[in-house]
Amino acid sequence: MMEKNAVILQRRIASFLVLLLMMIFILAVRIGWLQFIDGDRMAAKVANQVKDSQILQSPRGTIYDREGRELAVSNLTKSLYADPSEIKDPDSIVSLLAPLLEMQPGDMKERLSAGGRFIWIKRMIEPGVTKQIEAVIKESNLRGLGFLEESKRYYPNDNLAAHVLGFVGTDDVGLDGMEMALDKVIKGTSVEHFVDTDSRGIPIFKSIFTFAPPKQGKNVYLTLDSTIQFIVEQSLDKAMLTNRPQGATVIVMNPHTGEILAMANRPTYNPNQFYKYSMREWKNRAVAYNYEPGSTFKSVVAAAALQEGQLYPEERFIDNGYVEVSGRRIRNWSDESYGNVSFVEVIEQSINTIFVQIGMRLGAYKLIEYAKAFGFGKATGIELPGEEEGLLFRPEDMRDSDVATMSIGQSIAVTPLQLITAVSAIANDGVLLKPYIIKEVRNVDGSIEREGVTQSVRQAISPETANRLTALMEKVVLEGGGKKASIKGYRFAGKTGTAEKLQDDGSGYSAGRYVASFVGFGPVEDPQVAILVVLDDPKGSYYGGEIAAPIAGEILGKIMRHLNIYPQIANEFPAPKENIQTSSMPLPNIQAPPGKVVVPNVVGKSIREAGDALTQAGLSIVPVGTGVAVRQSIMANTIVEAGTEINVYFEAR
Repeated sequence: MMEKNAVILQRRIASFLVLLLMMIFILAVRIGWLQFIDGDRMAAKVANQVKDSQILQSPRGTIYDREGRELAVSNLTKSLYADPSEIKDPDSIVSLLAPLLEMQPGDMKERLSAGGRFIWIKRMIEPGVTKQIEAVIKESNLRGLGFLEESKRYYPNDNLAAHVLGFVGTDDVGLDGMEMALDKVIKGTSVEHFVDTDSRGIPIFKSIFTFAPPKQGKNVYLTLDSTIQFIVEQSLDKAMLTNRPQGATVIVMNPHTGEILAMANRPTYNPNQFYKYSMREWKNRAVAYNYEPGSTFKSVVAAAALQEGQLYPEERFIDNGYVEVSGRRIRNWSDESYGNVSFVEVIEQSINTIFVQIGMRLGAYKLIEYAKAFGFGKATGIELPGEEEGLLFRPEDMRDSDVATMSIGQSIAVTPLQLITAVSAIANDGVLLKPYIIKEVRNVDGSIEREGVTQSVRQAISPETANRLTALMEKVVLEGGGKKASIKGYRFAGKTGTAEKLQDDGSGYSAGRYVASFVGFGPVEDPQVAILVVLDDPKGSYYGGEIAAPIAGEILGKIMRHLNIYPQIANEFPAPKENIQTSSMPLPNIQAPPGKVVVPNVVGKSIREAGDALTQAGLSIVPVGTGVAVRQSIMANTIVEAGTEINVYFEAR
């Protein structure tokens, strides 16, 4: 019996040992599997439980004007996030923070109730609001909320050059203008940064700031001149109030280099708050607006006819007030008959019937050939997004009536940039240049990576033809339809235009709706600037010579002063005596005698605010620099003549 029990015990011990060995073997195999086969995956899993990763983007490079004045800068700002799993009372957080963040309570509560470990509440909050929120979080002991720093784009001059600069979205992506065109250049680099977390997945903040930040993006210098840009935009704002057009565009260009010195549109927007505006207000009409140029295109027709020997400046014509082509009657814009006229008078008075005759002499093929030679029908290739190509007939498809209407600037669609580029070729001895707006791209160390250069496209017409046409266009400003653009002491050449506006669907013309324009350049003896003014669907008077030419004249006068190009008549623009004002403290009000005005204090104001204040006072501003006004050339409360120019000096905030 005892022997039998001993045998059973031995068997049980043996079974236990076998089972134990099997378990040890299985455990060893598992350990080996985890160590050698699945080790990397498990190590990563452990790391992920105590680390979180973030993609960190370097601040965008700065955009400057040609003189190094800031147009777009990046600063670090804070964004508020939440860990919904840590939030026990979302209603309390909503009631405390929604008013400060200017968020709808329902939207904020929905985000806090979404679940998960990380959600953005609001990105890129202004510093003042951030301080208020931090105080509320501390005072109310709110859990589950925190801040992370991000780079935010600022435009120190608000809507100045908005359509050129564009804007940046909340994920640091350029969405329009230069911000979009050069996004990869300006944006710089991004790095993945691992952040230590506690057992609940909440970032340990010391680890957020113990890293080497990625390198900043490259800096961009534009060809724009901030002072000329401001002069243009101030005149555009006045035109919007006076003429009430649906839209407006002004471009200023150096005809000898192709550099864009100013480009402005209305309606406009503030890129600091781009989300408050519509796509219509974002649109850069200077490059993305097709319109019939009307009589401004006659300068190209005249250039073609002079170059081909189909026209002589001293030639005389008979105007009967209308001409019929293919059953279509074309009248003069004035409905008048001018009788026996020289070509000088034809271009001065922009006589439609004679230009139809000249166009018919040229024919469809030559007309299209010269339109293409001047750059029409093809994008200029400027470094801005959304550029249109315009519209040109194929010559083989043109009827006589198409040739006739194209000769007076209809049956062709152009962009403002194409037109000013073409007229700049006339000012540049007939050489068409490619317009450009990027002066330099610089690395962070200041070295130049890329430089804008003058590029000749082709010789559109001979220098002799260009000089003859310039003399004719000067007559337009001196004695013809563009005389409201003239400035005493200066010689300018130009051409006005008044075109019927096409319907939106392109099916015909809109009754009573027009596009008024003026294009010109000067001084004639050595052209430094070319200018185009386009007013789309103005109210009241709609003739280019009546409403576009005066705007051009006002802008050109101020630009000449800014460029230190003085009139041939002495003391036309006497320099103001400087008595520097540097304090923003308010001064007592005083009354000016009749015919005089009191200089307001603009120290501490933005360019826009200073310009508005001086304009309302009846004075003219010459801005120097960008940002906030730090001093002005004539002290506040000084009594001066109306129209006196005040130099206002601006510095970055």
